[in-house]
Order: sequence, then structure tokens, then C-alpha cells
Amino acid sequence: MPDLTRIPVNAEQPYEVLVGHGLLGGLADLLGSGVQRVAVIHPPTLIRLAEHVVHGLATAGLEVTRIDVPDAEAAKTAEVAARCWSVLGQAGFTRSDAVIGVGGGSTTDLAGFVAATWLRGVGLVTVPTSLLAMVDAAVGGKTGINTPEGKNLVGCFYEPLGVVCDLDVLATLPHADLVGGLAEVIKAGFIADRQILALIEGDPEAAVRPDSPMLRELVERAIRVKATVVSADLREATSVGSNVGRELLNYGHTLGHAVERREQYRWRHGEAVSVGMVFVAELARLAGLLDDATAARHRELLELVGLPVSYEAGAFAELLATMGLDKKTRGSTLRFVVLDGVASAQILSAPAPELLERAYAAVAR
Repeated sequence: MPDLTRIPVNAEQPYEVLVGHGLLGGLADLLGSGVQRVAVIHPPTLIRLAEHVVHGLATAGLEVTRIDVPDAEAAKTAEVAARCWSVLGQAGFTRSDAVIGVGGGSTTDLAGFVAATWLRGVGLVTVPTSLLAMVDAAVGGKTGINTPEGKNLVGCFYEPLGVVCDLDVLATLPHADLVGGLAEVIKAGFIADRQILALIEGDPEAAVRPDSPMLRELVERAIRVKATVVSADLREATSVGSNVGRELLNYGHTLGHAVERREQYRWRHGEAVSVGMVFVAELARLAGLLDDATAARHRELLELVGLPVSYEAGAFAELLATMGLDKKTRGSTLRFVVLDGVASAQILSAPAPELLERAYAAVAR
């Protein structure tokens, strides 16, 4: 496949992220020779794509079971996971069989959690179908479901056999979803790859065009950023002060996840993270860590592609309470990934309440 880009993720169980066009026909090759049964987990909106995947797997001689799960965050519940386990049990899935998650980040998160927990682990391949999932959720070995108390509070680290990013599927993605996915791309630029920022600033229209060569370059660059980070710190074990490991990928997510929960997940993940990045850039500026120009660049760049940069003024107290449940919190101490420059980060622990309020004022409307 001359159009194929292979991006290695050299963590505990090395695998590759494949990026290109027309890749779905090669899924059986990633599963290995011992697999007999495959479960394809997908939302109802992707039934045609799932049927295409099922046909290819069946043609390769595999016994395929389709599992239809709800769209978006509604898929990430204990009840849906239990239903998937029941289907696997009824179909006789063994340790040598596999799960394929076809869909956005919520579907791949769920599929990964189901694969990791069925018989303590079966093979997993993820097929992200949104920009957000390609550059974030489907890469890196995090799996999880939500609880009423917060997002991704139940889950585990579980690496796939491979990730297949077929860029053809982006042509059918709603424009708002494409824009939402760019938040994670821009995040990758601020935390690690200046060229991402320069590319988008140079031609923002190409960045939101699904068939543009620039978008493919942005996808590959963002995946490489994530692959590098998770290869060095799969389980978020190394962050201390200016030595920021995998927590680096949570830049903008502390407030972002709180916004998502408050909105009952009606906001797209990228939209919430966009607001979260503006907030945390202002927090770093007020703490004397980040220069004015780089803090302002966050807002300018996110607005350039059509992402939100503000949120409800009266919501701060509720959001602050939710941030106390964030995975970076230790005991009662709030911790934020902040920048002291582009591609230079540190952990800011226990910022003063008045500093948090002033930073929130920068996003309040």
C-alpha cells in the first residue's frame, strides 16, 4: 500500500497506527492466525461501514458477531459494557478471539474496555471514524466508561493489536465534528509540535477540509505526538514538577471534562477541551509561567477554526467541584498541566482559589 503511513507506538506491547486511504480491507491481517471469532462493536449510525467491515472479515474466514451500541457518550456505561459481555459469552468467545471497535472515541473507549475485561483480555483492533478518535481516543491504550460522578472514572490501560485510521471516512463526518476534532490536534501543537500551529495559522480553511493533504499531515503529526508520549509513559506514572509524562495529553482537559459533565455530554469533547485550553493558558499566565502572547495565541488559533473559547459565567463553582474528581487530582489537591512556553510544560499544584477565579473570568461570558 504506497499510500500507507505506519506510526509505531513502542509502549509495553508495541503496535502500529496505520494512516491512509482504503485500509479497511486489511483488518483481518492485524488479528493474527489464531483468531476464529471477532466482535465488531459500532454505533447504529455506522451500520453500513460496520457491514463493510463484517463482510471483509467474513471473507477472510472469520466468524463475526456485530454488537450495536448507542451513539456517543451514551455507549460508555456499565450497562452497555455488560450487554457486550453477555453477547461475547453467548457467542462462545475465548481468549484467542478479538474485538474490533468501529466508531468515534466513545465507541473505541468502550470496545477497548470490553476487550480488556472479557476473560481478562482478548485481542483488540480500533477503527476510529472521527478526527477526534484518530488523533486521541483510539491511540494510547486508555479504555474506559463513565459514571454519574464523572467521565472515564472506570477503566484500564490496554493496548490494541493495531489502530486503523482510514482517512476516507472523514469525508462523511459532519463539519462540526471535524472542527471539534481539531481541538486535540491544536493541543498536540501547543504541547509538542510547533509546526501544527504554523500549518493551521497559515491555511485554516485547509485544516477543516477532509480531503486536504494538510489535514492528513495534521493527523499524522498529532498521532506522532501522542505515540511519543505514551511510548515513554503508558500509565501516567512519571509526572513531577517540570517532568510531565503522559499527563501532558490532558492539557485543557481538567476544565474540559467538567464542562462536558455539566452539559450532560451535549457538548463535543473538543469543544469543551477548547475552552479548557484557554482557561489553563490564562491560569499559567496569571501564575507568571506563560507569556501574554502565547496565552492569547490559544484563543486566536481556536477561534480561527471555529472552536468555542468561552463558557457560562455563573458556572464556576459547579465546575470547580467537578474538577476535584479529575484524575490528576491527588487527595484534595487540584493539579493542572500548564505551559511555560510552546512545547514546554509543567504541573501546577494547588493554585490559589483567587487565581482559579481570575483565570475563569477569561473564559466567562
